[in-house]
Amino acid sequence: MIVVVTGMVGVDKKSYLQKVCRLAGERGKEVLLCNVGDQMYAEAPDIPAGKILDIPMKRLSSLRRSVFKDIIAKAGKAPNLIVNTHATFRWRHGLFPAVDFDQMRQLDADMYVCLIDGVVALHLRLVDEHAVEHSLKDLIVWREEEIIGTEMLCKGVSEAIPFYCLARGAKEQTTETFCRLAFDGRGKRAYLSFPMTAVADMEHVNEEINGFRQLMKQVFICFDPGDLEEAYLPERARRAGKKGLDYVEVKALGRKVRLDLHEVRQIERDINSQIYARDFMLIDQSDMIISLVPSLDDGRAAISSGVERELQHAHEAAKEVYVIWTAKQSPSVFVTQTATKVFDSVAGAADFFKKKEHAKEIKC
Repeated sequence: MIVVVTGMVGVDKKSYLQKVCRLAGERGKEVLLCNVGDQMYAEAPDIPAGKILDIPMKRLSSLRRSVFKDIIAKAGKAPNLIVNTHATFRWRHGLFPAVDFDQMRQLDADMYVCLIDGVVALHLRLVDEHAVEHSLKDLIVWREEEIIGTEMLCKGVSEAIPFYCLARGAKEQTTETFCRLAFDGRGKRAYLSFPMTAVADMEHVNEEINGFRQLMKQVFICFDPGDLEEAYLPERARRAGKKGLDYVEVKALGRKVRLDLHEVRQIERDINSQIYARDFMLIDQSDMIISLVPSLDDGRAAISSGVERELQHAHEAAKEVYVIWTAKQSPSVFVTQTATKVFDSVAGAADFFKKKEHAKEIKC
């Protein structure tokens, strides 16, 4: 298995992928990790750390091609290989590709994964570890460019190669997802759908949602929109503005950070449009959607317009559609008529899925 992993600066793919390799090793999978950036610096010791993108484009391209030539040679010997690279760079040269199509075709990867993270976490890492001037708007644009660039690269090499977008999640919690996605060919992929912004302050509802997420991840390879949550930022900006503050205080990477109020307001439209596009992308790369519609205190269903739209998108994409409806209020015909199956509890759904997947394993 050869997996190409991309992601913008600030994602810290290297440490994440090292954990993936350790996890795979514990399960009997030997994985060689090739970090393209490290290998380029090793081949050009005269270039100071953090300055490689400042060298002339001709030398940068030659250096990159030399490193990829070595990686291609290793690919034929390694039982499993992960190539940590970028699809694009935006630097003083402008926006430019970080790979060459002819070499990517020679590499003949089995899968492409674009690793992403939230804008606040990206901002913190860049402030701490990289001398890269940026605004929040820059980060959200760079992230979108890398996703699109990776997908175009993957499909340009071959339409048959799968492409996935995956959030790294808090504390690298998606390393399990990555490992199963890359090295467990039998696992089914599920998109987890549930209300988020509207129930953010409802503790008991969030407990039910978190239990649902944990149970489903025991059965399926899950793409979870909760692994990258930014929808709260515009609301935090509105609250800060009403208080007369010029900053928004949030938490990321285990600590508090203050963001410029104007910068947060500037990216509100981008956040909303990217959530819309990204969640549909995650549904499209899944085999099914599993949606939890929890109950409010008065028994009504906590179903958001986003969940309804996701269910409809999955149905129209011919995906399996499962709904867990725990509210006393009965589901509408628009739910029951498009769902493959409706459950009245998370536990009941988990039991059904475990038995179903176990039966498939026995049959295999």
